[in-house]
Amino acid sequence: MGGLQGRVVLVTGAASGIGQAIALQMAGAGARVVIADVQDAQVTMNLLEAAGHEVRWVPCDVADARQVQQLVEVAMTAFGQLDVLVNNAGISGGARLLHELDEDTWDQVINVNLRGPFLCAKYALPHLMRSRGVILNIASTYGLIGAPLAPAYCASKGALVNLTRQLAVDYGPFGVRVNAICPGYVDTDMGGNRARLGPELAAAAQAKREANAALQPLGRQAHVDEIARAALFLASDASSFMTGAIVPVDGGCTSTFYHGSR
Repeated sequence: MGGLQGRVVLVTGAASGIGQAIALQMAGAGARVVIADVQDAQVTMNLLEAAGHEVRWVPCDVADARQVQQLVEVAMTAFGQLDVLVNNAGISGGARLLHELDEDTWDQVINVNLRGPFLCAKYALPHLMRSRGVILNIASTYGLIGAPLAPAYCASKGALVNLTRQLAVDYGPFGVRVNAICPGYVDTDMGGNRARLGPELAAAAQAKREANAALQPLGRQAHVDEIARAALFLASDASSFMTGAIVPVDGGCTSTFYHGSR
């Protein structure tokens, strides 16, 4: 696995889950890390500092252009360069049929999951072009297939998948590589949904998720570190000839029919 010594990595959505694991993995490979989240990221900050890593934490709503611009400015002021952008921040939008989905929820999902990576890339790319750096988008298997009760999420992640390819085309001549990871079932709690559901409903939702994951070829959910290791590979020189790649890390779920009940 390639190292990231001397490089600066910016990870959005780093307060918990996949984003937190990616920040820890990148720092462990030698990077200085800027973490961003609209949620409190103190736990991630503490973990990184306790391990002796150089880190900055910037509260940021990735759907807000001014906040994203300030985020990149903080990274440049703190470390003087930017080598890797990881667009991880995302929300699910809940489970709804499209005709039952309110417009505000649709807009929120698109704003965070698609406008957010657009804004982060927009303000990071001038610096990444100088460093011949990397953009890594955390998309989803839901961006590769249709999935039940997730119209906004599928639309946003599908668009992010093709934005990844498009950016690879435009910025490859500048030495910038752009790839995406599409996680499948991962044992994490996106957006803290379980806490809002209450203990009984949260336990039922988790049991259903585990049952669905059990039907996939590897028969389980991923640990966040398994996604983070793939992210480290794509951020490092070990993947130096990869750009425009859409990499499922999904236990095989997009390779087979789903045999669950309707």
